[in-house]
Formats: sequence, structure tokens, C-alpha cells
Amino acid sequence: MNKNMMMLLGVMLICSCGEKKENGVKAPTRVKTQIVSPAFADDAQTYVGIVEEREGTAVSFTAMGVVKRVLVNEGQAVGRGQLIAEMDDTQARNLLSGSEAAMNQANDALERYKMLHDNGSLPEVQWVEIQSKVAQAKSQYEAAKKNLADCRLTAPVSGIIGKKLVGAGETAMPSQAVVTILDISSVKVKVAVPEAEISTINASTPSTIAVEAAQVTVSGGRIEKGIQADALTHTYDVRINVPNGSRKLLPGMVASVRFTAEGSQSIAGKSLPVTAVQKAADGSLFVWTVAKDSTTHRSKVNIGATNGNHVSITEGLNMGQRVVTEGYQKLSEGTKVIF
Repeated sequence: MNKNMMMLLGVMLICSCGEKKENGVKAPTRVKTQIVSPAFADDAQTYVGIVEEREGTAVSFTAMGVVKRVLVNEGQAVGRGQLIAEMDDTQARNLLSGSEAAMNQANDALERYKMLHDNGSLPEVQWVEIQSKVAQAKSQYEAAKKNLADCRLTAPVSGIIGKKLVGAGETAMPSQAVVTILDISSVKVKVAVPEAEISTINASTPSTIAVEAAQVTVSGGRIEKGIQADALTHTYDVRINVPNGSRKLLPGMVASVRFTAEGSQSIAGKSLPVTAVQKAADGSLFVWTVAKDSTTHRSKVNIGATNGNHVSITEGLNMGQRVVTEGYQKLSEGTKVIF
């Protein structure tokens, strides 16, 4: 019995050791990180915002019909005039053929009656009636030709496909959006500002916007301030125009927005939690930064003024770098991490 128990313990020990390593490779160390962002004075206000497209366009067919194919996917860039979708055009082609035949017949009749009219053998009333029928036939032909062209849906503007709302085989109704096209050459960041603080913000209030998902920190541009408060939350919508030439900022991303009151001064450098800064044996200061391959490296830094539980970094880091804020006790040079 004791022998069997010892064998069982041995197997469990071997299994537990196998969980720590897989194929001889150490599992990544889990840490918490933060993107390096600007440091501000105490009177700076911080809000949570949402990235929005500069403008959105819903693209739809003008008539009802069965969609034959959709040629774009969500997230795809499209140019103005690019073909997006096609509708089954069998009926439209038949109508065009019929109206073309009617127009040719009316033109033929016009040529024959013209000779009679020129010889004075055709009453003027009948001649006017024949001309009216030709004009009517031509109008019907042009309408049928446009109806056929409307079976092809093209992009009215350039942008990114936001949502694909109708697929092949589905029936599209008039004015029902097939896709949405978003203009994200620049974006807007929407923030809900309490009514007690809205008076401190105007069209030119300085702002800094950090979007961790895109690892982007930028200065905000002109501000659009709403004039009607939400009845429940008593907040006003504020939208900040932000350049987006890199197309990294996408609608729906969460942003950290800081407004600086006029006359306030920002602390020089970049802001990090005080606990993220470590002291080496020689007395120098460093932080653990995370490279693109998710490995950690020591980066020497110089610090400036503190602001609450944050400290400004005056040298050693660039804006947008990722720094370990928790779990750094387990790290060494080149440690693979997940966050």
C-alpha cells in the first residue's frame, strides 16, 4: 500500500513539473502595463471618450430587388465610384429592350409621317400628336436605361467599409442601407462632460488624447460643444477633432481625454506611476519597457516632478512606449510577457 502511494505521488510530481514548461519553453510572464502619456498639472480634467468617424454614409439601392453579389468586405478601403454591389438586372434589361423597341417604332413612324406633313397632307394636330409619342417613347427609354444602371451600386465617397448590412440573395428595399462607408481620414472623440464642468471647455481648449488600443497619443484639435444636455445624466456631448493620417484610430476605440484649463501649465515629460520606476544597484533609475516582440528590457530614465501617484519622465522614454507597472519583480532582460 505504501509502495503504491509513493508511485502515485511520483506521477503527480512529474505531471506538475510538466505544467510549468511546454516543450522546454518557459511560459510568458503575466504583467500589467501602461502606455507612456503626457503628464499634466493638477487642474487638468480627465474623461473617457469614444472614437467616432468624421462622417458616415449609408449606401443603398433606389429600387427593390434581389442582391446578386456584394463585392466589398467590412474594413476594406474603397474609392469614390468603385462598384460595391449588384442587383439582379433581368427585369431591368427586359424593360430596357421593350422601351428601346417602342422608341425605334415611334421614330420610324415620325419619319414616315414627316413626308406627309411636309407635303401638306397631314393635319397639324396629328403631326403634333406623333411628335408627342416620340418624346414619350424616348423618355421611357431613358428611364429604363437609368433603372438598369441603378442595379449597380457604386461608392458615392471614398472611405472604409464600416458595416455590411445586406448579403447576396437577400432582397434589398429602396433606401435600405447595403453598406456604410466611414471617412476616418480624421476622427472625432466624443466625451460626455458634466454640466458643472462644461463652462471650462471652449472650441480651442487644449486637449491630449491617448488611445491604448492603437498605442497612439495625440493632441486634440478644434472642439465641437453640444448645447443640449442629456436629461438623465446632465452631461453635454463634446467632440474633439483629431487627425488620423495613419488610420490607426478606429471608430469605437476607447480614449483617455485630458483637457487643460486655460492658463495652467503641464509638467514637462511623460507620466508614469511612481511604482513603475525602479532603482538599480548603482543608484540609477530604470523602468521595464515592452518591445514589439513582447520581451522586456531595462530602460534608464530621469524623473522630474511628481503629481499625486504619478511622476514625470524627463529622459529615456518616448511617447507611446509600453511600460510594465505591475509584475516587474519577476522580470529579467528579455523576459517574454503577456499583458
